Order: sequence, then structure tokens, then C-alpha cells
Amino acid sequence: MYPEELVRPMRAQLTGNGFTELKSVEEVDQAMNDKEGTQLVVVNSVCGCAAGSARPGVVHSLTGDKKPSKLYTVFAGQDRDATNKAREYMMPYPPSSPSIALFKDGELVHMIERHHIEGRSAEMISANLQTAYNEHC
Repeated sequence: MYPEELVRPMRAQLTGNGFTELKSVEEVDQAMNDKEGTQLVVVNSVCGCAAGSARPGVVHSLTGDKKPSKLYTVFAGQDRDATNKAREYMMPYPPSSPSIALFKDGELVHMIERHHIEGRSAEMISANLQTAYNEHC
């Protein structure tokens, strides 16, 4: 596990922009069992593509008129049990860090896996998400 001092600013990049951090299995289940509306769940990570593309892209995606009603994040490599539980809701997609999942009324409707993030700009991630918001939110 990474030291908390190292990941604190990475957590804050999302929590400072309206995301609720889920740190336990119980918190994940409680959040995911509230199936009304739309939920964006970001599996955060310390990797370069999380820092350069995923987090900035996710934050920028929320500047449009349509956006998810609930924003959640778990941190891979830090809050393992919560992350593993969140990934169960993202099945059949394999575990991926970072990754971004959009749920509507409890159903997974859009997924961005690590291989969709690597090599893409924050603007591309944002545009991808805004397209999904326009369809589902």
C-alpha cells in the first residue's frame, strides 16, 4: 500500500470536486444499493494515466449541463476491500485501475477501462463521459 501522505492529493482531486470517497465494503454497498438516478464511480489510482488523463478528464466532464446525480470514488492499492467490492458491481468488466463506471438506476450503462484511458488526453476522457451523460443522465 502507498503511504497516505502520497495519495492524499490524488484523493483530494476528486473529493474536492464533489466525489464521496467510499472506503469500506459497507459504504460501497450502501451507495450502490441506492439505485435511483445516476452514479459515477471512479476507481482512482496512483498511475500516470490516472493523474494525466482520468482524474482531470472526470473533473472536466462535470462542467456540462448533464451530469450524474451521485459521484463516488474508491482508491485501488489503498482501500482494497472497498475497491474489490466496487469492482463486483462493474462485472463483467475485469478489474482495471483507473476505471470509470456510469450506472443508471442500478444498471451499469457505460464503462471506461484503463486501456481506454492510456494514451488518451483528459479532453478525450471528458468528451467520452459527456456523451454518456447526455444519453443516460
